[in-house]
Amino acid sequence: MSSSYPKGLATRQRLIDSMLALIQLHGYHGTGLNTVLSRSGAPKGSLYFHFPEGKTGLGAAAVGLAGDQLGQLISEATTSASSPADVVDALITGLKDILEASEYQAGCPVSSVALDAGSENEQLREACSRVYHAWIQAVSGYLSTFGLQEERSQPLATSMICLVEGSLILSRAHKSTRPLDAAAGTLKTLLAAHVGAGA
Repeated sequence: MSSSYPKGLATRQRLIDSMLALIQLHGYHGTGLNTVLSRSGAPKGSLYFHFPEGKTGLGAAAVGLAGDQLGQLISEATTSASSPADVVDALITGLKDILEASEYQAGCPVSSVALDAGSENEQLREACSRVYHAWIQAVSGYLSTFGLQEERSQPLATSMICLVEGSLILSRAHKSTRPLDAAAGTLKTLLAAHVGAGA
C-alpha cells in the first residue's frame, strides 16, 4: 500500500493501518503506541508529527479508515447485487470472511472504540458517530431506490446496522458465524416486508 503514497503520507498510512489492525485484535485501550510503532516500522517522531493529539488522533483516523472500508463493502454490494437479498448475502459473506480469516480475533473496530473509549473521549465518540451515520446513510440511500421515504428508510437502515454490529459481537464471542447467518435471515425478512417480494 505504501508505494502508492508519497513518503510522508505512506508513513501516516502505515500508522493508521497498524492502529486499525491492532484495535481489531486488542481494542482501543489494549493497543499501545509502542506496539503501533513497532508494527508500522515508523519512527516515534513521525507519529506525533502526523498525529499531534497522539493516540486519540490516530485512533480517530483508524476509525475513519474502518468506516471507509465497510462503506466500500456496502457500496460494492448495493451496486453489483441484483436484489436486496443478494446485497445482504454479499455483506454477510464479506464479514464472515474477515472473521474466519482472523480466527474470530478481529472484531468491528468502530464498535470496539465506541465501547472502549466513546464515553470518555469526545473526539473518538464523534469519530464513531460519523462512521455509523455514514453507514446508515449508505443503507438508507439504497433503500430509497425502492421508493422508501426517509422517515421509513432511516429507522430501517439504523436497525439493519444494529443487527449487523450485534451479530459480529456474538459471532466473535461464540467463534461461530451462526449469529451472522441469523442476522442475514432477519435482514432479508425486514427488507422483504419493506421493499416487497423482490427482497
